Amino acid sequence: MKISKEDFEQMKAKYDKEVKKGKAGKDKNKEIDDQTNWIYYTKEDIMEALGQEGATGIKFHFIEYTEEVAKKYYGDDADLYVGRLGLVFSPIFPADSRVSLQNGDEYFDRGNMCPPKCE
Repeated sequence: MKISKEDFEQMKAKYDKEVKKGKAGKDKNKEIDDQTNWIYYTKEDIMEALGQEGATGIKFHFIEYTEEVAKKYYGDDADLYVGRLGLVFSPIFPADSRVSLQNGDEYFDRGNMCPPKCE
């Protein structure tokens, strides 16, 4: 599922401020002491990004869900996601006729993650 660049940047900034610095992720009131074990995407999710005109690969970005973005995408279950690590992916495109890690402005999320959903 595509997400906005603004949502991606918000979650990336939270990750950079907390977890990337070696701190625990935080929900509204506490630290997350049982962080994400795994995240999976379906073949269809990955193919949606690879199907973009000119895409040559995928880049995965570590993020941490903010309250605002969790509410937007998970509604009543938002509290299960705030402060959790996640992965957002984006297609990469060639630059100057050689493959590079240049992103477009398209980001994809909504992978299935454990916890909170370890089915």
